[in-house]
Amino acid sequence: MSCEKNSESEFTGPQDIGIALQLWSELLGREHVRSDVQSLTAYTRSTASFSTQPLAVLSPKSTEEIVEIVRVAGKFRIPVYPISRGKNWGYGDACAVTEGQVIVDLSRMDRIIEVNEELAYAVIEPGVTQRQLSEYLRENNIPLWMDCTGAGPDTSLVGNILERGFGHSPYGNRFQTVAGLQIVLADGQVLKTGFGHYPQAKTTYLFPYGIGPYLDGIFTQSNLGIVTRLGLWLMPAAECINHFLCFIEKHEDIEPVVERLRPLRMNGTLRSIVHIGNDLRLISGGQTYPLEMSGGKVPLPQEVREKLRKQAGVGAWNVSGALYGTKQQVAIARRALAKALKGKGRELVFITDRKLAVGGFLLGLLGDSQWGRNLRGKLLAAKALFDMNRGIPSSRFLAGAYWRRRGGLPPNFPNQADPAADNCGMLWLSPVIPMLGNEVLRLYELIEPIFKQYGFDLFITVHMVTERALGSVITVAYNKEEMAETERALACYYTLFNAVMDAGYIPYRIGIQSMADLAHDSEVFWDVVSNIKSALDPYTIIAPGRYNPKSTTMPRPSLSSEAHPGFEEKSSSLNTIIKL
Repeated sequence: MSCEKNSESEFTGPQDIGIALQLWSELLGREHVRSDVQSLTAYTRSTASFSTQPLAVLSPKSTEEIVEIVRVAGKFRIPVYPISRGKNWGYGDACAVTEGQVIVDLSRMDRIIEVNEELAYAVIEPGVTQRQLSEYLRENNIPLWMDCTGAGPDTSLVGNILERGFGHSPYGNRFQTVAGLQIVLADGQVLKTGFGHYPQAKTTYLFPYGIGPYLDGIFTQSNLGIVTRLGLWLMPAAECINHFLCFIEKHEDIEPVVERLRPLRMNGTLRSIVHIGNDLRLISGGQTYPLEMSGGKVPLPQEVREKLRKQAGVGAWNVSGALYGTKQQVAIARRALAKALKGKGRELVFITDRKLAVGGFLLGLLGDSQWGRNLRGKLLAAKALFDMNRGIPSSRFLAGAYWRRRGGLPPNFPNQADPAADNCGMLWLSPVIPMLGNEVLRLYELIEPIFKQYGFDLFITVHMVTERALGSVITVAYNKEEMAETERALACYYTLFNAVMDAGYIPYRIGIQSMADLAHDSEVFWDVVSNIKSALDPYTIIAPGRYNPKSTTMPRPSLSSEAHPGFEEKSSSLNTIIKL
């Protein structure tokens, strides 16, 4: 089937939708074109409580099918919204930015097209999950590791990379390990980047830049095309890994710690992404909100927070990272790290294969005793953390999403953990700050009063993604089943968003509810983005509104003053921010 683009065609209503759905059904098979209520509802689930209703859901299997999908969409001016697997938790999940778009779910496009062991790269499609590639490498005894994130085994590698997400290993700045994209444009043309557009090219997946303008970047965090394939560099398995944890007793001591770690990140001693989380971020990874202990009060009373911190054995701040290399290299790095972090109120711990083996032996001796159960929990967490450094994903780190969920963790957690399907409430805001200790404290001082104002627990992590900047993740965790709390969470999020933007801490990625706000004091940049969009997609067929605030008018959730006592007085600027 082929449907040529007709510049005279215009979308007029249900009749055109019906024709388009029929054409797509002929192309994909009726089972892969869904418009029933149950199917559509599954794509409205969102941890953000800000969801949109799709028009239909298409599930293609190949690039060729996507070409025909966009040609039909172009003919009838029907917007299509591609998702890799729809697990963009905290940022919009599987929801389109606006109502009435056709979701193009790429999860059936799950081929690992190639793994080159000698040159250490893989070529994958958008539906390939972290679990799938990790297991493929291990089952085939390929001595290569992929970088993985804490978002769980069933998330898409391509989806996270196109959001410029980051992981844990020395390849954790993930977009920097990509070469050779294949993209379907709005008119149905297939673009290959780098050297890929030369059929005879031998280095498409080895040298990212090709010749001429470097186009790959404009297809990340954008709505300019549908990426259907990319080359991903893999890391040769390291001879030795040591994971390290440093527990910092006092809040203000994070400043000198960052100052001492930055030189080690810059000179290559610390090659991996280093994560720094506050106490609540770690506590929430091991349990849900202790309503009984807090006497039903929210947010967590300070005395309860301190008790939980002591029980969990964590600090006010906690550093987590890994050392990679030969045994000699790791030993040298350990000494440099120990010297940098030496000081009162700082406990440095290393996790190694040997320690995990000893822990397993002790667990066998202790059995199901109280000590055994305590050891089992710590051992499972340590092993999951250690495995992450070797590209083995785990769902354990999704526990924080369930912090305020009514009913706590599901009985089968962490198996098949799905925060959106499990009705978790979670909003993520991710500003980037300079890698300076005083900037960490400034960010905290900026957001802490806002969390107190709206009555939420402050979870924050800052990550040494590059050698010079910290990418932070601020979490608003809430009970999604309470409408007033949900509205208060959204109000808290928008107040935070406005505050960090005004302070110059611009997020590195955002959720769909904030796309309209990206033009915030920006000059020229978004005009250029809109001009590129107009050239490549003049009818705005692909993902209207996505990372393009000037391309369309986007809705925002309504917030009522009843969401929080004194809401209007406490948030006098919010009417302007959110345009109630």
